[in-house]
Amino acid sequence: MEGMEAADFKRGSHAVWEAMARGWDDRHAYFEETARPVAERMLERLAPAPGQAVLELAAGTGVVGFAAAALVGPGGRVIVSDFSAAMVAAAERRAAELGLANVECRVLDAERLDLPDAAVDGVLCRWGYMLMADPEAALSETRRVLRRGGHLSCAVFAGAQQNPWVALPAGVLQERRHVPQAAGTPGILALADRDRLRRLFAGAGFSEPHIEEVAFVWRFRDPDDYWAFLTGAAGAIAMVLDRLDHGERERVRAEIAARALSFASGGAAIELPAVSLVASAS
Repeated sequence: MEGMEAADFKRGSHAVWEAMARGWDDRHAYFEETARPVAERMLERLAPAPGQAVLELAAGTGVVGFAAAALVGPGGRVIVSDFSAAMVAAAERRAAELGLANVECRVLDAERLDLPDAAVDGVLCRWGYMLMADPEAALSETRRVLRRGGHLSCAVFAGAQQNPWVALPAGVLQERRHVPQAAGTPGILALADRDRLRRLFAGAGFSEPHIEEVAFVWRFRDPDDYWAFLTGAAGAIAMVLDRLDHGERERVRAEIAARALSFASGGAAIELPAVSLVASAS
């Protein structure tokens, strides 16, 4: 994305994620438990040591950064950041509740970080780069703020076939011509192409990334619970749904619910598989 288009997307994205903050705050424990395999693998790859400084980008309510805080210990520090002030406020409340004295919560734009060069030893970013208007700039900024020998560990989502939780609503929206996707457009599956991911890392000055798949399952009580997740936490989907008039929104909701029931595991409970790519490099 370039110029005015990127600026317009970023403004819209910011507004949506400000609105999503309450949903993410309400689902903090759900994200922590459901996506634990992703966070654990990210931290294994980063391997933060006691006393180090770690930055989490696009942190939401800080699930991964809080886990890193335990690893760097009282002599280290973690900056939990997001470009949404509402998300950062939620993370700050969570950090206070947990008594995390080595965590600082800050509003930071990953594409233009207000941090000095070589400021941190490690960077974490779960499901952020794929949603950014300019992931090239964000990765270059990540490289800039890393100290010599520092590491990045991030997660994006793999392809549509491995992620029916997003492919399902995206398919409905595409069929109804609400999401004319162009190559390189930000979105949940925007960095599923491993070759593109490698090119982005190389362009930012990182070493060849180590990329591995991590599977987990999103579980919902029923189609209504799934819809609440899509509209209250899945910002990239919510951005499209918010543009629909009431009638069309209800038609889309009904079609998504009908298709979601094919993933029912018993009764109306729904289990939707997911696969993240965890990429790490120095």
